[in-house]
Amino acid sequence: VEFAPLSVPLQRRLQTASVVQWVFSFLCLAQCCTAVFIALFFTRFWLVSALYAAWWFIDREKPRKGARRIHAMRNSVVWRYMRDYFPVTLVKTAELDPRQNYLMGFHPHGVLAVGAFLNFCTEASGFSTIFPGITPHLMMLSLWFRFPFFRDYLMSAGLVSSEKESASYVLQKPEGGNMLAIIVGGAQEALDARPGSYTLLLKNRKGFVRLAIEHGTPLVPIFSFGENDLFEQVRNPKGSWLRKLQHRLQQIMGISLPLFHARGIFQYSFGLVPYRRPICTVVGKPIPVQRKHRPSEEEVDEVHQKYLNELCKLFEEHKAKYNIPEDRHLEFI
Repeated sequence: VEFAPLSVPLQRRLQTASVVQWVFSFLCLAQCCTAVFIALFFTRFWLVSALYAAWWFIDREKPRKGARRIHAMRNSVVWRYMRDYFPVTLVKTAELDPRQNYLMGFHPHGVLAVGAFLNFCTEASGFSTIFPGITPHLMMLSLWFRFPFFRDYLMSAGLVSSEKESASYVLQKPEGGNMLAIIVGGAQEALDARPGSYTLLLKNRKGFVRLAIEHGTPLVPIFSFGENDLFEQVRNPKGSWLRKLQHRLQQIMGISLPLFHARGIFQYSFGLVPYRRPICTVVGKPIPVQRKHRPSEEEVDEVHQKYLNELCKLFEEHKAKYNIPEDRHLEFI
């Protein structure tokens, strides 16, 4: 049986709906899950929350042990509609040997790290076809795995806790074929995410380099062109009262709170739905790393500088394809 193709207006509605549900999931779903979990204790369905609490306790280490990816979740048609909304594409510049493990640095964070999620937590952009034999794992703040039900949603996509124990579990597997993606700039870098910005919080971020050396894992730089173009952000220059407040809240809660906006669901003037702007995530060439259990600061600095050079080279080689002016370059802070 052959089904007639969906009309263009219907496709666009489905694409918008898929993006709306994803934005909602990261802004509200964790709180909603917690509210449901607590509320069920005061109903005749209290046993559901009681049993889940017991399961949660037994399963508490799973986010640090490679998570629990579910094939059906990663292959959901919802992610394909979300991919086509922008659209999002994944570009390979070098082959990756499935007999090795890899540590990938993803840049920039953007406001909601859309490119990182779609490329590494779903099969929408065809990761398994582009990099056969490689299993991706994307690190996320440990805070999000403390919410009932929501933690299972995250793990089903292959997200793992952003702790050294979690990273080591993925990278030390002797059979190889594992990829750990780290959004190096983290939540703090999100505060500088706005269209036309190429500022990366990377100059003093060296923990991921040390981790790669300790495991002898090749480093792979990734730059996601268009990641910062999806949202506008309220002006918050360094030293302003808003920036100081955002930093203070980040220290307290562990997450940053960028005041972002873009378009609405039924209008294009204002809202929290990202703009329809293309994202192209370019995966660079592996940087060989010599294994050493306790690397010195000088050895870490040397590999870190190599990584910065390769990331700059990747950006410069591809920026013309994505309409970035010749005089624009990466800035490390």
